[in-house]
This record gives sequence, C-alpha cells and structure tokens, in this order.
Amino acid sequence: MTTASVMTHDEIHAWIVDTLHEMFELDKAKITPQANLYTDLDIDSIDAVDLAVKLKQLTGKRLQPEVFKTVRTVQDVVDALVALQAEQ
Repeated sequence: MTTASVMTHDEIHAWIVDTLHEMFELDKAKITPQANLYTDLDIDSIDAVDLAVKLKQLTGKRLQPEVFKTVRTVQDVVDALVALQAEQ
C-alpha cells in the first residue's frame, strides 16, 4: 500500500489479514472483520504499537492517537485505513 494507490475496503481487509498473519503468525481463518485484536487474536499493547508503526511505514501516514485508541477489531483497522486514505 502506497500513498499513490487507492484501495477498496476488500483490498485493505486482505492486506490487513496478510499483515497480521506475517507479523504475528496468526491463522488467517481467525482474522475476520469481527475478530477483536486483543481478545480473539491475542495481540497485546506492544504488538498494537508495532502494528501502528507497520501501518505508518506502508501508508506513509500515521493513525492519530485518538483513532488508534478506538481500534478494537480487524474491521476497525480497515475503517481507520479507509478514513486515512480518504484524507490523502
């Protein structure tokens, strides 16, 4: 994902699934839109920060702290990236 490309919801979701799978060795079948990052996928606060850094590296933009704090599910991450993309 680059700042020059515009991705659909489905493309962003697929990208997030791949990223979570690669970063945390999660089973892709468990990474559903409704999956809670913390309770369902066992991502802790340090992992969440690592994810935020990865998102910034790949998008070129940083999620605002107030947005980052509200992210709980995979769909929340997708929605946050869609909104971030819309700002560009």
